Amino acid sequence: MLARWSRRLLPPSLNTRPTEWSRAAIGVGLGTLISVWACAQLFGLPVALHLIGPLGASAVLLFAVSSGALAQPWSIIGSYLCATLISMLVVHWLGRSLGSAGLAVALAVLGMCLLRCLHPPAGALALLMVIADPDTVALGWQVLEPVMLAAACLLAVAIGYNNLTRVRYPKVHVEPPKTFISTPQPGEPPGITREDLEQALAQMEEFIDVTPEDLEQLITACETQAKRRSIGEVFASRP
Repeated sequence: MLARWSRRLLPPSLNTRPTEWSRAAIGVGLGTLISVWACAQLFGLPVALHLIGPLGASAVLLFAVSSGALAQPWSIIGSYLCATLISMLVVHWLGRSLGSAGLAVALAVLGMCLLRCLHPPAGALALLMVIADPDTVALGWQVLEPVMLAAACLLAVAIGYNNLTRVRYPKVHVEPPKTFISTPQPGEPPGITREDLEQALAQMEEFIDVTPEDLEQLITACETQAKRRSIGEVFASRP
């Protein structure tokens, strides 16, 4: 019983090749270094280093899981803008304290959900904007400039590096097709449509970092693999 329970704590294996791990790791390092360096050139190293935590976390999303909904351009740009503005408003009215930091990150999450730009590292950014170092505090509302500069630099590196290494980014939104994803045979029930996938995701009522396009591609790939396996079994059964 204990052994079975402990196995549940182990994460599943990654469905990626080691070459993809290396590609993503190099991108994360380059993206973080370039964005922090660019910020340091204009606003000083202390301010840039104050932002390095959220930028490093964002880099993991943009380079390692770039297909996810949380890693798209509007997610990082919109979330960084939203988190910074909300945090500065909280500081303006309530000052800088631990309670203010908690309120800022809570309001930032609500704002990101409303603006459809949920991005976890922006939660850390909201905290850092309230509990800031003296150099960052001295900037006042102008702190928005280094934040957005760093976000834009990281995004630019992600777009360039991902596409140069044959990873399409950002993900292009495709209009839902009118045909069935799964083509039914005569006498069988209708197959799965894009609308079915969207409704199924909506019924989950929780944050799931996957899009209907991702599910459609997965279902299509599964059907193709099943057809190949079926054909292989037919040939194997022949004398």
